[in-house]
Amino acid sequence: MNAEPGPLAPTRFTAQEALVCAMVLMGVCDRAMSDAELATMSRLVAELPVFGDFHPNEIETVTEAVLGLMERADGLDRAAEMIRDALPQRLRETAYLLACEVGAADGDLSQEELRFLQDFRITLDIDRLIAGAIERAAKARFQIL
Repeated sequence: MNAEPGPLAPTRFTAQEALVCAMVLMGVCDRAMSDAELATMSRLVAELPVFGDFHPNEIETVTEAVLGLMERADGLDRAAEMIRDALPQRLRETAYLLACEVGAADGDLSQEELRFLQDFRITLDIDRLIAGAIERAAKARFQIL
């Protein structure tokens, strides 16, 4: 992660950091990251091939960078743009999926989370139908009896 002066002011992310950032943004966009969201993030980083050489301890570093960005008035938008810029087109749907998985982890999405997903989809230039399929799949994975 490249940073401007100050430890929490990243200027760009690696692709893996950007994917983690997508999950963290989803967790913090409503100002309250749940234990279920944290557990889902850790599980996804541990299990998915895209994170094969990413050390789980780096989640904390990315989280701190995101929290630093969130202190800015345009922090959420800036972070989403940084994710877009760090990812090749083929991984943008992956970023959206990861955000949806984290959002679905603790049940229904709040209005803030829904608004974030809509804005994130637009920033990443993901087709509305594809986004809907991704959202439905994430919701289906977290259904309870």
